[in-house]
Amino acid sequence: MTAAERAVQESEVTGATVWLTGLPSAGKTTIAYELAGLLRTANRRVEVLDGDEIREFLSAGLGFSREDRHTNVQRIGFVAELLARNGVLALVPVIAPFADSREAVRKRHQRGGTPYLEVHVATPVEVCSVRDVKGLYAKQAAGELSGLTGVDDPYEEPESPDLRIESQDQTVPESAAALLALLTERGLA
Repeated sequence: MTAAERAVQESEVTGATVWLTGLPSAGKTTIAYELAGLLRTANRRVEVLDGDEIREFLSAGLGFSREDRHTNVQRIGFVAELLARNGVLALVPVIAPFADSREAVRKRHQRGGTPYLEVHVATPVEVCSVRDVKGLYAKQAAGELSGLTGVDDPYEEPESPDLRIESQDQTVPESAAALLALLTERGLA
């Protein structure tokens, strides 16, 4: 196959944004990287837009006010849609605590005709606080941190996500497999 033929074939690949929302330490990023590995072995173009990395590089200087959180989510949504409309599966493990912010991202994708899936990693706060991957729950409990999503700051659960994963009831590979099954069903894998 020539380079030109390969380019045409790759341009026919449908990209999509898969937004994994949930509380801190719910398992969003772990599931996203597991799924990315599966997709890459199938020679699928995929990028993980990790919320922590985005905050460090793209949204540096933003705080955690409602307005700053909205701005952060919109920036990530823009990059995800840009990647997705160019044939990349953009996996976005980002809390995005407010429904209106997530809806704005969904609408951006709809306007561009770009597939968008919302996945709620619905791990209960009690389980997240035990996992406490970054020590946020411990800091909040010790009074060293305020504004922790789902504890003393709001988290608006998706009402109708495309998929709900209860990570406390299944392994990471099982969670990634459920998400891969959804992508396959929608013709996006």
